Amino acid sequence: MSTNKKRRQNSQKTFAIKRRKSAGSTYEPTDPNKGKPKIVTVKDDLKQDFSSTTAPSSHTTNKTNTRKLTKVGKYIAIDCEMVGVGFEGQRSALARVSIVNYNGVVIYDKYVRPMERITDFRTEISGITSKLLIDAHEFKQAQQEVAELIKGKIVVGHALHHDFKALLLDHPRMMTRDTSIYRTFRTKYARGKPPSLKKLAQEELGLTIQENKHSSVEDAKICMLLFRKHKREWEQSIFTKTYKVAKKSKSTKEKHTISVRNNNKDRS
Repeated sequence: MSTNKKRRQNSQKTFAIKRRKSAGSTYEPTDPNKGKPKIVTVKDDLKQDFSSTTAPSSHTTNKTNTRKLTKVGKYIAIDCEMVGVGFEGQRSALARVSIVNYNGVVIYDKYVRPMERITDFRTEISGITSKLLIDAHEFKQAQQEVAELIKGKIVVGHALHHDFKALLLDHPRMMTRDTSIYRTFRTKYARGKPPSLKKLAQEELGLTIQENKHSSVEDAKICMLLFRKHKREWEQSIFTKTYKVAKKSKSTKEKHTISVRNNNKDRS
């Protein structure tokens, strides 16, 4: 075989290989989902490490995504851990407060030194020890920081009245989303009574929590996941309730105005 003929054959083979590569039929199979946005579901969120206090590592290389993940946003979830004060530790006092945003990223997590002497650390439940409170925040400082964070925000949590009582703070009821009093959860899992967060996590999310010591970070994330799963119907119920209250208030005001007018007519 002549040298020129061999060169032509080799050239044809090389051209054929390059064509197959560019077509993607042999070397790079086409992906039908390539280029489409990934749909994130609650199940995807459950795969995240609940002990993490930062944005997922898969997003850290993209500054824009990281800023979006760590943004405080409209919705935040809060949970507190308490210790006992007073006689035999019967009264509760704030010892830790944790807040996560809508994406489950921790935006605040501080240990707090109570204003009264601790008589029961409740370590077996709260996980709080004297060592953790050595460099803890003063109560007034933590209270002020939390007040600034939740101002104008919709606060998600479980039995939120306990958290606000420990913080000595108030928050508009219509701007809270409490998983312990949400009607769907009460009806479905507790016969009209407040269900435990542990039960809700197991039944709704398939997660086991609070096996030993509680974690305010974990509990706050669970509350946010529960809210996200039911957000549409939950927010709709709030809107409906607000509309009914406003309508009733307007009707009462109109009746009062008519009554005043009639009284004025009678006097004249």
